[in-house]
Amino acid sequence: METLFSFVFPLLGYLSGSLPFSVWVTRMAKGVDVRDAGSGHATTTNTIRQAGFGWGALVAILDVAKGLIPTLLAVQYSKEPWVIVLTAAMGVVGHCWPLFGQFRGGMGLAPFAGALFVVNWVSVLIGLGLLLALLFTLRHGARAGVLTGVLIAPLFWLFNLRGLEFWIALACGLVIAFRFLIDWNRKYRELWLDREKPGS
Repeated sequence: METLFSFVFPLLGYLSGSLPFSVWVTRMAKGVDVRDAGSGHATTTNTIRQAGFGWGALVAILDVAKGLIPTLLAVQYSKEPWVIVLTAAMGVVGHCWPLFGQFRGGMGLAPFAGALFVVNWVSVLIGLGLLLALLFTLRHGARAGVLTGVLIAPLFWLFNLRGLEFWIALACGLVIAFRFLIDWNRKYRELWLDREKPGS
């Protein structure tokens, strides 16, 4: 019975991740589906493209909370490492393939950051540093995302972060790497927002 109860937290993680805030917020603000333009994904940056920075900031906070809250509950009430890691991973899965968004979601970075924040906020800064370094080196968001997903757990290991943050990074990182592969060959016109450059 206790083992069965443990799966409540991963299920909660998936359902929380499945809340498509970017879709709802953009529809409320502009009357459009955030996935019909830009990158075609339910992301913060796509919300900024279509609804503005303020609405995008709101979506970012809500998407981080989708990963943070279920992971926090798992830490407080389960304490089983595998339950905590699976809850974090399922939050990312839900964000990428949301039950409440026709399984067309975002890329998973925000709920991943939320889950990491619960166990070690320093790991969030290290992961963000890795992502930004790859973005500015490769100047290609999807390829930077794939490599971040693959490299973040080994990087944590090198920084002697070998507790829950390592296992969350390993599980969530693989999901994110797989998710970003969809845009591997995408042509980016401008870093981050994909907008046309002035005069083009």
